[in-house]
Amino acid sequence: MTTPPTHVLSDGVTIPVVGFGTYPLEGAEAEAAVRDAFEAGYRLIDTAASYGNEAAVGRAIATGGLPREEVFLATKVRGSAHGYDETRRAFAESTERLGVNHLDLYLIHWPLPRLDKYVDSWRALIDLRAEGLVRSIGVSNFTDRHIDRLHEETGVLPSVNQIELHPRFPQAHLRATHAARGIAVQSWSPLGRGSELLAEPAVVAAADRHGVTPAQVVLRWHLQLGALPIPKSGSAERRRANLDLFGFTLAEEEIAALSALERGRTGGDPETHEEF
Repeated sequence: MTTPPTHVLSDGVTIPVVGFGTYPLEGAEAEAAVRDAFEAGYRLIDTAASYGNEAAVGRAIATGGLPREEVFLATKVRGSAHGYDETRRAFAESTERLGVNHLDLYLIHWPLPRLDKYVDSWRALIDLRAEGLVRSIGVSNFTDRHIDRLHEETGVLPSVNQIELHPRFPQAHLRATHAARGIAVQSWSPLGRGSELLAEPAVVAAADRHGVTPAQVVLRWHLQLGALPIPKSGSAERRRANLDLFGFTLAEEEIAALSALERGRTGGDPETHEEF
């Protein structure tokens, strides 16, 4: 079993540097996968209201054999819950489905700028943290412009921004601005959704040199850039491999070769994407 090291967020909360992403697992499959992830050594479990699997994740936490304080649990506010009161209700509904009385990390899933309610949701998250119901608060898929507005209107920066990040979309500018502001970057789709990334010659060559898999090379690239990946997998073998990242180090030229694979995003544009 590999238990990943941890990172201290700007608010002092400690978070594992690698987590287990649960999308698009549902029902019994999700429950079994999370329990297996615990056995493999994962301690960070990432879900969202919109994934439809919070109840299954909750059952896995209840039956997975770990004390609640050893599980770092993150979920997200869906688009239909934007607004102060709506977000507070969404928090209560998520924690009820998850079977917990607090969250370790609560994120606004998408900014939905057309609705123009994400600052109201952010105020709700600030209050939930102040009340001890959430340990750390953050956002997902936010740009610098969205984060600037949160800070200007509330004085509070997110501890985390969970964004699409992989060698085909390395987000160098956002990573740099976030590092300067103390905002941790979590990587969703860290292996490049729907791409042939793992077959790229630069990835395969690095894997051969280090005697690891192409996926392990890409996930190690994230860690060495200072990002916190949350890979997902329905395979127990790949789940274990995705956590076994600490026995090798990529050379600077290997990091550069992977970063040079940039092609652009595969997911939604935060300025226009709407997910309710």
